Amino acid sequence: MEAGSVVRIAAKTRGGPSPCPGCGSVSERLHSRYRRRLADVAVGGRRVEIMLSVRRLVCGDTGCTKRTFAEQVAGLTVRYGRRTPLLRVMLEKIAVALAGRAGARLACGLRVIVGRSTMLRLVMALPDPAAVTPRVLGVDDFALRRGHVYGTVLIDCETGAPLDLLPGRDSRPLAEWLTGRSGVELICRDRSGSYAEGARIGAPEATQVADRFHLWQNLGKAVEQCVARHRGCLRTSQTETTESAVNAHKPERQAAPLGAFAERARRHHALVHDLVEQGHGIRGIARRLGWGRHTVQRFARAATWEELVDGRWKGVRPSKLDPFKSHLRQRWEAGCTNARQLHREITALGFQGSYSLVRDYLDDHHERLALAPIAPPAPTVRQVTSWLTRHPDSLTEDDKLQLKPILDHCPELRAASGHIRVFGEMLTELSGHDLPAWISAVRADDLPGLTSFAGGLESDLDAVINGLTMRWNSGPVEGRVNHIKMIKRQMFGRAGLPLLRKRVLLTAADH
Repeated sequence: MEAGSVVRIAAKTRGGPSPCPGCGSVSERLHSRYRRRLADVAVGGRRVEIMLSVRRLVCGDTGCTKRTFAEQVAGLTVRYGRRTPLLRVMLEKIAVALAGRAGARLACGLRVIVGRSTMLRLVMALPDPAAVTPRVLGVDDFALRRGHVYGTVLIDCETGAPLDLLPGRDSRPLAEWLTGRSGVELICRDRSGSYAEGARIGAPEATQVADRFHLWQNLGKAVEQCVARHRGCLRTSQTETTESAVNAHKPERQAAPLGAFAERARRHHALVHDLVEQGHGIRGIARRLGWGRHTVQRFARAATWEELVDGRWKGVRPSKLDPFKSHLRQRWEAGCTNARQLHREITALGFQGSYSLVRDYLDDHHERLALAPIAPPAPTVRQVTSWLTRHPDSLTEDDKLQLKPILDHCPELRAASGHIRVFGEMLTELSGHDLPAWISAVRADDLPGLTSFAGGLESDLDAVINGLTMRWNSGPVEGRVNHIKMIKRQMFGRAGLPLLRKRVLLTAADH
């Protein structure tokens, strides 16, 4: 036969007693025979059909409602079934793993023709796993449709197995599930008031434990509010840091020039100034030394001999441009960089120098600006919140350099940083007995965001202290929520809570 064809197997049952499905009495009185067609798992890439001839027997109990019944072959047939138990089990496992449409495609690849609706019916017909009452119950919410429809997942924190999926995330479904289930000693939950109320109503004797991850998440939101209220400090500290960096990049005064020319300039400057102090005039000094009058005049006008060294001390000597430099810098920073235009403006203000003097000064000013570091943008609120709430060992050197001026400039954020570190130590070292003192310290500093966070902790103090003291947390629940997300996306969001609940429970049971 060709690949993909059907393998048909003809078989016939032998005689023997068979129990009646109505009354259970055994009979072997033959009434007739009829043929059943059963689908079985594929063999060698070929579909398999079993053509089975079975007996119809007469029930010997006159009080039974069934006059006749068909015999069943153990391990091969079931009442009203058109598939062998082996094939049904295989399809059930495919349906649990892949649900309807994807499961039907895989079954077709295995040479079993089945529709997506049939696969879904197979899943829904499976019984739920055996119900157990956990000692440590984990509670969390998950989204069926994010922002619109939510549900509640319950798991056994000791084994990680899911127990149930409830509609909604309010207190009533949780309280109803807990009612009548004695034996729940601990309930791990987030900071939701609905779950706290449901646990209190349904299991008043159970100890509630607030999850540490959600506590830190709530603290992060409070820190973000605190940083946002001091957003101006971020910009101010960044401005001061930039100015210090610019000052650090300004060229330092060079050392005194050396060389033969510098030595000669020093001697000539001292000689000219000595003669001037003796009362000699410029012309007389020029005749006595044999120099030009303008040369003597240049040495006499220089206050120090360094001013005479060409190219070394440019800009130190007085200039006609000095009274107008502030105007040039203001116009340059305003966006006007045309030297001709700036020369005309300061000429109108009284400048009597040449255009080349203005041009050279602007060129030098532009070079100094190019050497200065470009100011980076001020850190955002989220960045500073991340620096404050991360472990100090995980911060890079660049993060520490940016955070330090902010804390130095803003005492409120510095105090908030200290409170965050103390709370982090309580969370990692499980020292929840220090929480009341921490709340008092935060209230004393009256920091925005953190004060309201501390007030929220007081309203749920026992559960929070348990969460900061006991080893139990909602980590296994978060892992199960990720599993629910995977199954939900696999179904493209086209199935409701009943099918999702069935697949979550059965998938976990298979593992």
